[in-house]
Amino acid sequence: MSADGHRAPAQIRSRLDHPVIDGDGHWVEFDPVFAERMRKVGGDLAADGFLAAMKTTPDALSMSLPERRRRRIAQPAFWSRQAENTLDRATAMMPRLLYERLPEFGTDFAVIYPTAGLRLPRIHDDDTRRAVIRAHNVVTADAFHNLGDRMTPAAIIPMHTPDEAMAELEYVTRELGAKVGMFGSGMSRRLSSAAPADPDAARLAVWYDVLALDSNHDYDPVWAKCLELGIAPTFHSSGSNQGLRLSPSNFVYNHIGHFAAAGHAVSKAIFLGGVTRRFPGLRFAFLEGGVGWACQLFGDLLEHWERRNRKALERMDPRKLDRTLLTSLAEKYGDSDVVAALHARDGWPDHGPDLTGGIDDLDDFSACRITRKEDWIDLYVTPFYFGCEADDRTNGWAFSPHNPFGAKLKAIYSSDIGHFDVIDMRDPLAEAHELVEDGVLSPDNFRDFTFANAVHLWGTQNPRFFEGTAVARAASEELARAPLRAVAGS
Repeated sequence: MSADGHRAPAQIRSRLDHPVIDGDGHWVEFDPVFAERMRKVGGDLAADGFLAAMKTTPDALSMSLPERRRRRIAQPAFWSRQAENTLDRATAMMPRLLYERLPEFGTDFAVIYPTAGLRLPRIHDDDTRRAVIRAHNVVTADAFHNLGDRMTPAAIIPMHTPDEAMAELEYVTRELGAKVGMFGSGMSRRLSSAAPADPDAARLAVWYDVLALDSNHDYDPVWAKCLELGIAPTFHSSGSNQGLRLSPSNFVYNHIGHFAAAGHAVSKAIFLGGVTRRFPGLRFAFLEGGVGWACQLFGDLLEHWERRNRKALERMDPRKLDRTLLTSLAEKYGDSDVVAALHARDGWPDHGPDLTGGIDDLDDFSACRITRKEDWIDLYVTPFYFGCEADDRTNGWAFSPHNPFGAKLKAIYSSDIGHFDVIDMRDPLAEAHELVEDGVLSPDNFRDFTFANAVHLWGTQNPRFFEGTAVARAASEELARAPLRAVAGS
């Protein structure tokens, strides 16, 4: 314990035989200053567009509760930045102070995501969005200049169109030296069948694009560009202010599970859309939602495949129904109205067998081309990584031998420092290590969680990712070892 009662994370770090990599910390842009810096590099459109995006929170908080209910506007967060802990508030705002304090947190290297920048991919106007995101990326790169041995910032990659995404990918990697991309997903698209004049109706009459399934765009060129540039797509998308997370009165109701819901949607689409089949070398991360949903999704996909794959569907073909036998059984055991209805329908109990929705391929898993058990490891376990907060006890589920095929999912230590749910930036590593002390994780699991998984996510995609960093030697040695264990006991 430290003098103020906190377990010293540096002491925990000193007992480990591996570095600690924080896969998802945050800094908090100071909006008034950040906007003016954006104005210098991106002009008025960038700065004013940024401030307009930030203004939506105070605007919603300024409304009365009845007004939010009338317009169906979600209650946003209030008092969401550290106040009593002024040192941590300053640390979140000032990258050089964050850099200086990382050893105090027991962290050797950190990937730092934005805060204000999380909402920028939601900007609807194309020109404004492009200008704001470009200027945000430029100003962020400058703020983290010369701090790359201990931390690297994530650049924002808008995904409204493939061309927009590829243009920003090219710019941030080649001009700014970015190594991490925060990709948009679940973009709201206005329904072409609805043309509401009222702004609130227009806001709600949308569908959400999950990129890899049923999109109006082909994002395969984006995935190919990621491979070319050595960028692993990481998603830090929101699921709040949508559908069932639209409470006008309760922020916690809107907040709980929203990152998991967004990650669930895009990862499911990437899998079922065959992206991991077509791009086996690409790695993806889904952040801040934990890994419990991913373990459940893994089982759900497998169970659905067992019942809905092409061969299994043949058993459900209505044309295989013995209508004569069904009618005779109804005559013997059924009520008279059931018998009469079957006779009237020529023995068909349901709609016609040709009603399949007009799709060409009835197999929902056709893009995955699954033929063997190993395909589930190759298409789901190997390419997917999941950002998990330190005190989440479901992190242990990722390493359970009871997962399908005994597979270990790739949970990544994600401190979330800078945000309201981290009361003290010194807490996350100690909270994560409690999972070892309580027997939820083994020391080997903890090594994977806080180090190896992060190395394989970014280092597999870009073998030079960790060059020049404080963890360069350890990361190189980890990558030189046999591929990361995907199956328990192997």
